[in-house]
Amino acid sequence: MIEVKNLFKSFDDNHVLKGISATFNQGETSLIIGASGSGKTVFLKCLLGLFEPDQGDISYDGRSYIEMDISKKRELRKEMGMVFQSGALFDSETIEDNIMFPLKMFTDQSKEEMLERVNFVLKRVNLENVNKKYPAELSGGMQKRVAIARAIVMNPKYLFCDEPNSGLDPRTAIIIDNLIKEITDEYQMITVINTHDMNSVMEIGEKIIFLKDGLKVWEGSDQTIFKTDNKAVTNFVYSSNLFKKVREVYMKEN
Repeated sequence: MIEVKNLFKSFDDNHVLKGISATFNQGETSLIIGASGSGKTVFLKCLLGLFEPDQGDISYDGRSYIEMDISKKRELRKEMGMVFQSGALFDSETIEDNIMFPLKMFTDQSKEEMLERVNFVLKRVNLENVNKKYPAELSGGMQKRVAIARAIVMNPKYLFCDEPNSGLDPRTAIIIDNLIKEITDEYQMITVINTHDMNSVMEIGEKIIFLKDGLKVWEGSDQTIFKTDNKAVTNFVYSSNLFKKVREVYMKEN
């Protein structure tokens, strides 16, 4: 479990996070949603250890972040996988070398052991025989799958994703959603996803946290979000006519 307690984060006079508390459970896919400027990216970076909180604490399976020294924080980061919005693949490196990068950085495995692990995760994301290709030779959806493969190559306990569907067509986005959900269930990871994609909310939102102006103003699931009377949530989620109609149909049937 990741437990966030009363988290504050500011940059000069800009108070971005204002006392957020939340829990994220093993084997659960959690989505953080909110408008631009709501604080969700800063929140995710605090969970990753990229930003130090000004106040509050984050506990990873009972281990307090603020009580960790530098060496323990480095060990914690080895337990984390990250899927970046752009994929963040190295254009000049092959797919094999991209995925092998964390293994070279953080393990003393032999080349044969690393290659075996690379092939395993490539197979898991349904990408085989692409080892010697370069990112530019793959489609956007395939690049995202490579990014997921790299994120799980260290067998992390915690998986963080920043807008993993950005730039993808709706069908490919659903494939990526389902893949992340399947991997979370299979490896019983704690997965936290920043997203603005309402299809993701409806498809895989086991837990949904809505941020507004640095505050957590609502928490629920893909089921309860249809029923909420929180005006900030409904204005955000049902801003399009399509989702307004979806909600109307759901409310009539339930």
